[in-house]
Amino acid sequence: MTWMITGGAGYIGSHVVRALVGGGQRVVVLDDLSTGDPQRLPAGVPLVRGSVLDGAVVDRVLREHAVEGIVHVAAKKQVGESVERPLLYYRENVEGLRTVLEAATGAGVRRFVFSSSAAVYGMPDVDLVTERTPCEPMSPYGETKLAGEWLVSAVGRAHGMATASLRYFNVAGAAAPELGDPTAFNLVPMVFERLSRGLPPLVFGDDYPTPDGTCIRDYVHVGDIASAHVAAARRLTEDPEAHLVLNIGRGEGVSVAEMVRVIQEVSGHTGAVPEVVARRPGDPARVVASAEAISRELGWKAAHDVREMVASAWAGWQLRHPDRP
Repeated sequence: MTWMITGGAGYIGSHVVRALVGGGQRVVVLDDLSTGDPQRLPAGVPLVRGSVLDGAVVDRVLREHAVEGIVHVAAKKQVGESVERPLLYYRENVEGLRTVLEAATGAGVRRFVFSSSAAVYGMPDVDLVTERTPCEPMSPYGETKLAGEWLVSAVGRAHGMATASLRYFNVAGAAAPELGDPTAFNLVPMVFERLSRGLPPLVFGDDYPTPDGTCIRDYVHVGDIASAHVAAARRLTEDPEAHLVLNIGRGEGVSVAEMVRVIQEVSGHTGAVPEVVARRPGDPARVVASAEAISRELGWKAAHDVREMVASAWAGWQLRHPDRP
């Protein structure tokens, strides 16, 4: 069977593509290449350059490649930008998803995996976030992901489509250096950027109610994110009645201060003392996933630890920035 991966040339999407291909699946990628790179794709994987907002293009890809399942990764994903440009985020993330689902139902697609986010939870006041924790997103980005889950579930039940919405926690690392995160919006590449310029890492607040005063997060290797998609795709193939909403995390919290120390050790930049600056608005003290449901439903468990995430991310950073020590 053939799976269409939207956003498959991007950071997360390209890992999903490789994992599916490695699992013996046929894949076609739809990507507008606004942030994607064709060089990320394995040889032989068809790439169609186009937007998920273009229903005619989506419909053509589904029919020409006889697509039977979709993994929808394409989305805008910067929280701060979503606050400044909510119309853009609702158009790209919600209308784009609606367009893909409409084409999917018309083409008789019966399996749909949706890339969601822990941003749907907002600031949960719990030690472990389960799928039953109330969703109170604090940004337009989080709102679009929650609305997307609702839309996927409703369409799946109305049209006999098996569905899975996967809520990512904090993604890091790379399965290969050439697949590393090219942006500097997440903690790990942000610290790399500072250290490589001879600047101290920034820590946004050290007065949170946590053991060391810094925020605690659940970091998960992007390769594990990809393997969770493979497990979800397999489940939807085996169970046409499945309608799943699952966290993807390790179930282990790591503080920002701890993460910065690991980054400094792995990169060899151990001399810089982190600079504490003001908290960022909306940053919760602790967000750590419960991974029990995904283990029970998909038999999935994260395979990589924090040091592996950082080491693989550092290899990718060095490949893209050979001029920076």
